[in-house]
Amino acid sequence: MDVEVRDKIFVDGSWIKPSGDQLTDVIDSTTEEVFAKVAKATAADANKAVAAAREAFKSWSQTSPDERGKYLSRINEGISARMSQLSEIISKEVGTPLGLSQFIQVGVPASTFADMANRANEYEFEERIGNSLVVKEPRGVVAAITPWNYPLHQIAAKVAPALLAGCTVVLKPADLAPLNAYLLADVMEEVGLPSGVFNLVTGPGTEIGEALVSNPEVDMISFTGSTSVGSHIAQLAAKDIKRVALELGGKSATVILEDVFNSDETIAKAVSGGLFMCYLNSGQTCIAQTRMLVPKAKLAEIEERVAAETATYTVGSPFDAMTRVGPLVSKKQQESVRDYIRIAKDEGAQLLTGGEETPEGLDKGYFVKPTVFTGVDQNMRIAQEEVFGPVLSIISYENEKEAIEIANNSSYGLSGAVWSSDNDHAVKVAKQIRTGQVEVNGGMFNPTAPFGGYKKSGYGRELGKYGLEDFLEIKSMQLGF
Repeated sequence: MDVEVRDKIFVDGSWIKPSGDQLTDVIDSTTEEVFAKVAKATAADANKAVAAAREAFKSWSQTSPDERGKYLSRINEGISARMSQLSEIISKEVGTPLGLSQFIQVGVPASTFADMANRANEYEFEERIGNSLVVKEPRGVVAAITPWNYPLHQIAAKVAPALLAGCTVVLKPADLAPLNAYLLADVMEEVGLPSGVFNLVTGPGTEIGEALVSNPEVDMISFTGSTSVGSHIAQLAAKDIKRVALELGGKSATVILEDVFNSDETIAKAVSGGLFMCYLNSGQTCIAQTRMLVPKAKLAEIEERVAAETATYTVGSPFDAMTRVGPLVSKKQQESVRDYIRIAKDEGAQLLTGGEETPEGLDKGYFVKPTVFTGVDQNMRIAQEEVFGPVLSIISYENEKEAIEIANNSSYGLSGAVWSSDNDHAVKVAKQIRTGQVEVNGGMFNPTAPFGGYKKSGYGRELGKYGLEDFLEIKSMQLGF
């Protein structure tokens, strides 16, 4: 098997050798083999990238939104032209089934750049309020630190609005899934983005991430990842009063209301929708709906339906058209999920289907069976902690008030879902769930609507108009004329 080597970093418009000569292995999550190696940069390299971004900010911040939008449009075209290559790479890195990779892992990021390009001429960067001219200006140099589960999507959600705002960027992608970021840097070079506006530095978060967050020339940090790391970043950033946007963990609930059971079709949709949002990307999704809340009187019926439908989630290679659940990203993640399955059993949860055993015929690869527990108490670890794997907890409730209380009984508040036979009723319940977004009766994810969390799921918003505004400062100019 050929191993691709990307031993340089992208700084100040050029591919340069980092100060060290070490490389990081990139593992194919299906075969467990090294399929690529990328540069392992140092803090000195990160600081060099920040210096380039700071210098580039002087001119980039003065360009017109229209000009910046034209670059974003060309970046969208460059990503779209690499759809097949990027999809295959991300499926190897993360384990997402190829069809979903094409749509979610590449299609959505491309559309994010397109959306920001369209906003270049729509968004009002200036407005008059009385005798004041209120202007919205770029925050400055942005350090974007991104995760591995939706690698290009999370990069686009930060880089596209930052560039439109007039900021310059230093990107530190996840070590487990860095190759897609290299292809994005290739696109940046191809479209002729001015030197230093976008910089790519790969390496361990403990060194590169710390250097970026601590560098006084960085004006803003946009981070997606675990709550513990997000808290650490916020504390470091507070020393210099840096702006911080955090998109962290989640423990989302699918709330199936009692009136759903008036229609067999509605019940089927609720179960299907909840399972899809639990098992999507092998459960490696911050908005995964890993708790299913159901009326106690209907528990047995839900158990039967969930077990039957889970059996249709074929586990296998992401390159097999029959696969619905691919491998997890790494051996470490696989072991973590298996540990949670064991913990759930020890705490008294009842295993309905799945388990920690290796799926039949899949001895190679970081696979875990889609697993469902029932009889789950809302305070069990399996119901409170982010598993980040294909594991569902079914929790029963006595009445609607208790369902809402259970849904809100979480330190997280990122997403959720409500199912009802009455749309108005569903919306009424959704408004009582303390999360940044709620799917109502199967509403699809909207990549132009604001995305972000309450509570320990973070602060700030990504995507669409609100995502752009996170990268803008507001200035009032009091006019005497």
